Amino acid sequence: MPRAVPVILAVLLAALSGYAVVANWQQALRVRDLAATATNTDAYRTATYEVTAELVMLQAAMLEPGGEERDRLLDANRRADEAMAHMAALDVEHGGDAAGLAARHRALRTVIAGFVAQLDRGDLPGATVVVEDVLEPEFAALTKLLVAERDHHLADYRREQARAVEDSRTSVGTVLIVFLLGLVVLTGFGVSRRAHRRQVEALADTDPLTGLLNRTAFTTRAQQALAGEPTVLVVNVDGFRDVNEQLGHRIGDLLLVEAGRRLGALVREADAVARIGGDEFAVLLRDDDPRLGETVGARLLEAFDQSFVLDEVTVDLEVSIGAATAGAGEDVVTLLRHADAAMHEAKQQRTGFSRFRCENRQDAAARLSLLGDLRRALDDPEQLTLHYQPKVAVATGELVGVEALARWHHPARGPISPADFIPVLEVTNLMHRFTEQVLSTALRQARTWLDAGHRVPIAVNVSTRSLLDPDFPGRVAALLAEAGVPGDLLSIEVTEYALMSDPDTAIEALHRLRAAGVKASIDDYGTGYSSMTYLKVLPIAELKIDRSFVMDIAASSSSRALVASTVELGHRLGLTVVAEGVEDEAAVAALREIGCDTAQGYHFAKPLPAEALTARLRESVQPA
Repeated sequence: MPRAVPVILAVLLAALSGYAVVANWQQALRVRDLAATATNTDAYRTATYEVTAELVMLQAAMLEPGGEERDRLLDANRRADEAMAHMAALDVEHGGDAAGLAARHRALRTVIAGFVAQLDRGDLPGATVVVEDVLEPEFAALTKLLVAERDHHLADYRREQARAVEDSRTSVGTVLIVFLLGLVVLTGFGVSRRAHRRQVEALADTDPLTGLLNRTAFTTRAQQALAGEPTVLVVNVDGFRDVNEQLGHRIGDLLLVEAGRRLGALVREADAVARIGGDEFAVLLRDDDPRLGETVGARLLEAFDQSFVLDEVTVDLEVSIGAATAGAGEDVVTLLRHADAAMHEAKQQRTGFSRFRCENRQDAAARLSLLGDLRRALDDPEQLTLHYQPKVAVATGELVGVEALARWHHPARGPISPADFIPVLEVTNLMHRFTEQVLSTALRQARTWLDAGHRVPIAVNVSTRSLLDPDFPGRVAALLAEAGVPGDLLSIEVTEYALMSDPDTAIEALHRLRAAGVKASIDDYGTGYSSMTYLKVLPIAELKIDRSFVMDIAASSSSRALVASTVELGHRLGLTVVAEGVEDEAAVAALREIGCDTAQGYHFAKPLPAEALTARLRESVQPA
C-alpha cells in the first residue's frame, strides 16, 4: 500500500494537470473574446469622438467662415469616415448595422462639401439652413446610434470580463491544488527538498520583476571577474519616472521587463546583465579589451531607439550609459561607482554614452574647488554682479522689462560662464543663498530705477532647488518689502523641468508668489515635458519660447509653425508670450506677423551692466 500512494497521487496529479490545461485553454479563449470585445468598444468610442469632433468643427466653421476650422472641416470628415469604416470592419457580430452607420456618414460628405462651397460663396443663410435642417439632425441621430452601440459593446465587455475573472479564480484554485499535490508527489519520490533548495538559490540571485540577476548576484560575478580587466556598463532608462506617473506602474513594469529583455539579447552568454535599481541596469563584459564597452554601448543605444509597444501603448524612451573598466587594485564598489558617474555625465550632457576616465577624478576635484571659490564670491560684491538684458515689445519696440543675468568675475581666472558655475550651485544648498543674493540685488536696482522715474519689471531665473524650497515664497515676499518694490515688478522664471519634477509643490509655491503680486514665467518653453493639463492650471503669466525655435524662424517654416502655435496657445490661455534669442530684423518681422508680444536677444541689446541700461533709460525719456 505505501508504494501505491505515490502512484495514486501521481495519477491524481496527472488528472488535475489535464483539467488545468483544459481550464487554461478555456481561459485563453475567454481572453481572446474579451480582447475582441474591447477592440469593438474602442472602435465605437473612437468613431463617436471623431463624429463629435467633426460636428464641432462644422459649427465652428459656421460661426467663423474665414477661420481655420473651414479649412480643416473636410479633413475632419475624412478622419471620421475612416473611424466609421474601421468600426464596421471590426464589428463582425453587428456588421450590417455598423456598415449602415458608416454608409450614412459617408453620404454626408457631399452635403458637407456643398456647405463649404456655400461658405466660400458667402451664402451664409443657405449654409445655416443646411447645418440646422440637415447636418445637425443627422449628426445627432448618428451620435445617438453610435453611443447606443458603444454602450452595448461595453456591457458585453464587462460581462466577458466578469466571466474571465471567475474562470481565473477557478484556474488559480486548480493550479494551487496541482502545485500542492505536486509537492507531495515530489516529496514521495525524494526530490522535493533538492528542487526547493535550487529554487531558493535562484530566487536569491534573481530580480523578481525582470528575471535578470539582482545587484547582489551581479556584484558576486563582477568580483569573480576582477582577475582580469572587465568592463561594467551602467544603463539608466531616461524618463522612466514620467512613464510611471503618466501611464501607471503596470506600464512601467512592462517597460522594465522589455528593457531587460533587450539588454540580455545583445550580450554574449559569458557576460551578465542585472537590474541593480529601480530604472537602472548593469552589464558585465568579461573581455579584457575595454573597447568592447563602446561597441556594446552603441548596440544598446541603437536597440533603445526602437519604440516600446506595451499593452497597445507606444512609448519612446532613450537610455544613458556609463562605462568603466577595472583598474589595478579596484574593487567592485569602486568600479560600479565609476560607471555610475560616467552614466550621470552622459545623462547631463545628453550624449547617450560616456566612459569614465582618470581625468574624471580631476574634474570632480575641479568642481569642489569651484564650489569653494563660489562660497567666497558670495561674500565679495566685486565678483558676483548682475547684467540686465532688455525685453522689448515686438509691435512698438518699447522696452517693457529686463531679465537679470548673473555674472562672475573670478579674481584669478577672470570671467567664468554661468554655464560652468550654475550647475555646480544647483546640486548644493548654496543655491538658496545665491538665489537670495540675486533677488536682493535685482530688487535694489528696481527700487533705484523707480526713484529715478523708471518703472522697469525685472525677471529672475529660479532653480528647481529654490522653487521647491517651502520657505522660498516667504523669503521673496520679505525681500520685496525690504526693497520697497511692488510685487508686480518682479517675475520669476522657472523651467519646465522645475515644474514637472514636483508639480504639486511647484504649483503651491507659484500660488503663494502670485499672492504677493509676483508673476511667474515658464522659461525655455518647448524643450521640456510639461503636460497640457498642468499648463492649464499653473498660475503663470508668461511663456518664454526657447531660442532654439526662434533663431531660424525667418528661414525655417517648421520653426515658424511651432512658434506660431505656441503664441496662439499662450494667448488663448491669457498669457504673454516672449521670444528669446532674437538675432536679426528678419526674426523680428516674423514675430510681429505671428503676433508675439515680447522679444529679447542680441538684435536689441546684449546683457548690460546696470549703469549702461540706466543711461539708455534716460535717453529714451529725453525730449526729441
